[in-house]
Amino acid sequence: MLCSDVGRRRFLHQAAGVGLAAAGALGWSSAVIGEESSSGEPLPTIPLGKMRVTRLIVGGNPIGGFSYGTPKLTRHMLGYFTAERTSEFLRHCETQGITTFQCNYSPVVRAALLAARERGSRMQFILLASDFEKGVPKEMLEMAPIAICHHGGVTDKLLRSGKGQVVHDFVKRVHDAGFLAGVSTHNPDHLARVEDSGWENDFYMTCFYNLTRTSEELQEIVRQPTVDEWHFFAQDPERMTKRIHEVKKPCLAFKILAAGRLCGDAETLDKAFAFAYRNIKPMDAVIVGMYPVFSDEAREDAQLARKHGKLV
Repeated sequence: MLCSDVGRRRFLHQAAGVGLAAAGALGWSSAVIGEESSSGEPLPTIPLGKMRVTRLIVGGNPIGGFSYGTPKLTRHMLGYFTAERTSEFLRHCETQGITTFQCNYSPVVRAALLAARERGSRMQFILLASDFEKGVPKEMLEMAPIAICHHGGVTDKLLRSGKGQVVHDFVKRVHDAGFLAGVSTHNPDHLARVEDSGWENDFYMTCFYNLTRTSEELQEIVRQPTVDEWHFFAQDPERMTKRIHEVKKPCLAFKILAAGRLCGDAETLDKAFAFAYRNIKPMDAVIVGMYPVFSDEAREDAQLARKHGKLV
């Protein structure tokens, strides 16, 4: 147990150093752009507008410290993913065949992505955002996203409160700015609602777990208060994938590993990837956040995407 802020900072610094050393031992921290992927077999791709993206997209939650775990894990992620280390990580993902990165905006992410591109990276970027009343900010435009998606947590809050038009207006503004527009949601009923409304969005981001239930909705399931604010219910993926098959637009499914809860061993990880690809449409892809401190997760996940994500 750490007893002071100084101790915590020292721990994060030391842990980050250990993480970098581990990454170096795995061989990815000095990855060369253009290097052939480990299997020599390209990752399967899908069209997204006029672009093509790999059916495995690297997600940005670990980079932003969104651990969906404990505060200490969140702080470790933030300490680990410096701009330099994030840039190297994105370049390594590219060597494993991953062509697309999805993330919220932050100065660290911006610096990392631009630095990677300066070194030859062609990594495509999908931006997650929620407020463009004054247009897309310059610092976001400089990241040259191929698409901009409305943030799922905000989507669900607005739809629940009868303010869905705010999300619809966001879609229109993104199109006016010249980008593909997406809508993200954790709630399968909200997915159906947007689809039935005939909005002009080009794609969806669809969470396998409904993490935006109200406290009243949770009480009906759990029956008593809990300490953990995050609840990953085993039946949620089936509910979302059923809705995914009912929509005609591409869906980028995320949290297929329950924010790391399905990564305990190789068999569990394999089953999670198999379930995801088996239960989304051929036009769909998955977004997976990766935390490469303990193993080369980009390589591992790419191998599973080749195994289970092939289009036949």
